[in-house]
Amino acid sequence: MTRPDTDRADRIGTFSTRPLDPVADAPLVHGWVTHPKAAFWLMGEAKLHDVEREYAAIAAHPHHDAFIGLHDGEPAFLIERYDPTEVELKGLYEAEPGDVGMHFLVAPADTPVHGFTRAVITAVMEFLFADPSVRRVVVEPDVTNGAVHALNKAVGFEVLREIAKPEKNALLSACTREQFEAATGGNDR
Repeated sequence: MTRPDTDRADRIGTFSTRPLDPVADAPLVHGWVTHPKAAFWLMGEAKLHDVEREYAAIAAHPHHDAFIGLHDGEPAFLIERYDPTEVELKGLYEAEPGDVGMHFLVAPADTPVHGFTRAVITAVMEFLFADPSVRRVVVEPDVTNGAVHALNKAVGFEVLREIAKPEKNALLSACTREQFEAATGGNDR
Protein backbone atom coordinates (compact mmCIF):
# COMPACT_ATOMS: atom_id res chain seq x y z
CA MET A 1 0.00 0.00 0.00
CA THR A 2 2.95 2.34 -0.29
CA ARG A 3 1.86 5.41 -2.13
CA PRO A 4 1.84 9.11 -1.32
CA ASP A 5 -1.42 10.84 -0.60
CA THR A 6 -1.12 12.97 -3.72
CA ASP A 7 -3.24 15.90 -2.52
CA ARG A 8 -1.32 16.23 0.70
CA ALA A 9 1.98 14.49 0.02
CA ASP A 10 3.94 17.54 1.10
CA ARG A 11 2.38 17.63 4.56
CA ILE A 12 0.87 14.18 5.16
CA GLY A 13 3.44 11.85 3.64
CA THR A 14 3.50 8.22 2.55
CA PHE A 15 1.59 5.31 4.06
CA SER A 16 2.46 1.62 4.06
CA THR A 17 1.69 -1.44 6.15
CA ARG A 18 3.43 -4.43 7.63
CA PRO A 19 2.07 -7.43 9.51
CA LEU A 20 1.79 -6.85 13.25
CA ASP A 21 4.20 -8.96 15.34
CA PRO A 22 2.25 -9.88 18.51
CA VAL A 23 5.37 -9.98 20.71
CA ALA A 24 7.61 -7.29 19.24
CA ASP A 25 4.78 -4.80 18.65
CA ALA A 26 2.92 -5.40 21.94
CA PRO A 27 4.59 -2.52 23.85
CA LEU A 28 3.84 -0.07 21.03
CA VAL A 29 0.24 -1.23 20.55
CA HIS A 30 -0.33 -1.35 24.33
CA GLY A 31 0.42 2.37 24.52
CA TRP A 32 -2.04 3.05 21.72
CA VAL A 33 -4.99 0.91 22.87
CA THR A 34 -4.77 2.02 26.52
CA HIS A 35 -4.58 5.73 25.72
CA PRO A 36 -7.71 7.66 26.77
CA LYS A 37 -8.34 8.66 23.12
CA ALA A 38 -8.72 4.94 22.29
CA ALA A 39 -11.66 4.44 24.68
CA PHE A 40 -13.80 2.87 21.92
CA TRP A 41 -11.11 0.19 21.45
CA LEU A 42 -12.32 -1.22 24.81
CA MET A 43 -8.81 -2.09 26.05
CA GLY A 44 -8.20 0.87 28.37
CA GLU A 45 -7.38 -1.36 31.36
CA ALA A 46 -5.36 -3.92 29.38
CA LYS A 47 -1.93 -4.95 30.63
CA LEU A 48 0.96 -5.56 28.26
CA HIS A 49 0.46 -9.35 28.42
CA ASP A 50 -3.26 -8.86 27.58
CA VAL A 51 -2.33 -7.01 24.38
CA GLU A 52 0.26 -9.62 23.46
CA ARG A 53 -2.26 -12.42 24.05
CA GLU A 54 -5.00 -10.65 22.07
CA TYR A 55 -2.80 -10.08 19.03
CA ALA A 56 -1.29 -13.57 19.23
CA ALA A 57 -4.86 -14.92 19.06
CA ILE A 58 -5.59 -12.69 16.06
CA ALA A 59 -2.37 -13.82 14.34
CA ALA A 60 -3.34 -17.46 14.88
CA HIS A 61 -6.93 -16.98 13.69
CA PRO A 62 -7.61 -18.09 10.10
CA HIS A 63 -10.14 -15.27 9.51
CA HIS A 64 -8.56 -12.30 11.32
CA ASP A 65 -5.25 -10.47 10.97
CA ALA A 66 -3.60 -7.26 12.12
CA PHE A 67 -1.17 -4.79 10.60
CA ILE A 68 0.90 -1.85 11.74
CA GLY A 69 0.35 1.16 9.51
CA LEU A 70 3.40 3.24 8.81
CA HIS A 71 3.55 6.94 8.09
CA ASP A 72 6.80 7.85 6.35
CA GLY A 73 8.19 4.54 7.63
CA GLU A 74 7.24 5.07 11.29
CA PRO A 75 4.45 3.19 13.14
CA ALA A 76 1.37 5.42 13.23
CA PHE A 77 -1.78 3.30 13.12
CA LEU A 78 -3.25 -0.14 13.61
CA ILE A 79 -5.45 -2.10 11.18
CA GLU A 80 -7.45 -5.21 11.90
CA ARG A 81 -8.92 -7.03 8.92
CA TYR A 82 -11.41 -9.85 9.38
CA ASP A 83 -13.93 -12.08 7.65
CA PRO A 84 -17.25 -10.74 9.00
CA THR A 85 -18.96 -14.08 8.39
CA GLU A 86 -16.55 -15.67 10.89
CA VAL A 87 -15.48 -12.85 13.26
CA GLU A 88 -17.22 -9.86 14.88
CA LEU A 89 -20.39 -9.91 12.77
CA LYS A 90 -21.07 -13.63 12.41
CA GLY A 91 -24.85 -14.06 12.43
CA LEU A 92 -25.51 -10.34 12.91
CA TYR A 93 -25.97 -9.23 9.31
CA GLU A 94 -26.55 -10.55 5.81
CA ALA A 95 -23.11 -10.91 4.30
CA GLU A 96 -22.44 -10.37 0.63
CA PRO A 97 -19.71 -12.03 -1.43
CA GLY A 98 -16.50 -10.02 -1.17
CA ASP A 99 -17.21 -8.50 2.26
CA VAL A 100 -14.27 -7.75 4.54
CA GLY A 101 -14.45 -6.30 8.05
CA MET A 102 -12.12 -3.62 9.35
CA HIS A 103 -11.06 -1.82 12.52
CA PHE A 104 -8.47 0.94 12.57
CA LEU A 105 -6.85 3.00 15.30
CA VAL A 106 -4.62 6.03 14.84
CA ALA A 107 -1.80 6.31 17.36
CA PRO A 108 -2.15 9.20 19.80
CA ALA A 109 -0.05 12.17 18.72
CA ASP A 110 1.58 14.91 20.75
CA THR A 111 1.11 17.29 17.83
CA PRO A 112 -1.94 16.39 15.72
CA VAL A 113 -1.69 17.02 11.98
CA HIS A 114 -4.86 18.41 10.38
CA GLY A 115 -6.31 15.83 8.00
CA PHE A 116 -4.10 12.98 9.23
CA THR A 117 -6.86 10.65 10.47
CA ARG A 118 -8.83 11.10 7.26
CA ALA A 119 -5.68 10.35 5.26
CA VAL A 120 -5.18 7.22 7.38
CA ILE A 121 -8.70 5.87 6.85
CA THR A 122 -8.32 6.57 3.13
CA ALA A 123 -5.03 4.64 3.10
CA VAL A 124 -6.65 1.79 5.06
CA MET A 125 -9.47 1.56 2.54
CA GLU A 126 -6.98 1.59 -0.36
CA PHE A 127 -5.09 -1.22 1.38
CA LEU A 128 -8.27 -3.30 1.72
CA PHE A 129 -9.48 -2.64 -1.82
CA ALA A 130 -6.04 -3.53 -3.21
CA ASP A 131 -7.27 -7.11 -2.86
CA PRO A 132 -9.42 -7.60 -5.98
CA SER A 133 -11.68 -10.08 -4.15
CA VAL A 134 -12.83 -7.34 -1.76
CA ARG A 135 -16.06 -5.79 -2.99
CA ARG A 136 -17.29 -4.16 0.22
CA VAL A 137 -15.83 -3.10 3.58
CA VAL A 138 -18.08 -3.45 6.63
CA VAL A 139 -17.57 -1.83 10.02
CA GLU A 140 -19.38 -1.82 13.34
CA PRO A 141 -18.34 1.24 15.37
CA ASP A 142 -20.02 2.14 18.64
CA VAL A 143 -23.20 4.15 18.02
CA THR A 144 -21.83 6.97 20.19
CA ASN A 145 -18.53 7.34 18.29
CA GLY A 146 -19.46 10.43 16.29
CA ALA A 147 -15.91 11.13 15.15
CA VAL A 148 -15.53 7.78 13.40
CA HIS A 149 -19.03 8.03 11.90
CA ALA A 150 -17.98 11.31 10.24
CA LEU A 151 -14.75 9.75 8.95
CA ASN A 152 -16.63 6.73 7.65
CA LYS A 153 -19.09 8.97 5.81
CA ALA A 154 -16.23 10.98 4.30
CA VAL A 155 -14.79 7.87 2.62
CA GLY A 156 -18.15 6.54 1.39
CA PHE A 157 -19.62 4.37 4.14
CA GLU A 158 -23.38 4.04 4.25
CA VAL A 159 -25.12 3.26 7.54
CA LEU A 160 -27.12 0.04 7.22
CA ARG A 161 -28.63 -0.19 10.71
CA GLU A 162 -27.94 -0.36 14.41
CA ILE A 163 -27.01 -3.78 15.77
CA ALA A 164 -26.53 -5.11 19.31
CA LYS A 165 -23.19 -6.75 19.96
CA PRO A 166 -22.21 -8.22 23.32
CA GLU A 167 -19.81 -5.34 24.09
CA LYS A 168 -21.68 -2.42 22.49
CA ASN A 169 -24.50 -1.12 20.36
CA ALA A 170 -22.96 -0.66 16.95
CA LEU A 171 -23.77 1.21 13.77
CA LEU A 172 -23.35 -1.40 11.04
CA SER A 173 -22.03 0.41 7.98
CA ALA A 174 -20.72 -0.66 4.59
CA CYS A 175 -18.73 0.87 1.75
CA THR A 176 -18.39 -0.60 -1.71
CA ARG A 177 -15.39 0.02 -3.91
CA GLU A 178 -17.57 2.32 -6.05
CA GLN A 179 -18.79 4.31 -3.03
CA PHE A 180 -15.21 4.73 -1.84
CA GLU A 181 -14.01 5.92 -5.24
CA ALA A 182 -16.95 8.34 -5.56
CA ALA A 183 -16.32 9.79 -2.09
CA THR A 184 -12.55 10.15 -2.44
CA GLY A 185 -12.11 10.68 -6.16
CA GLY A 186 -10.36 7.32 -6.52
CA ASN A 187 -6.69 7.56 -7.38
CA ASP A 188 -7.20 11.03 -8.81
CA ARG A 189 -7.32 12.70 -5.39
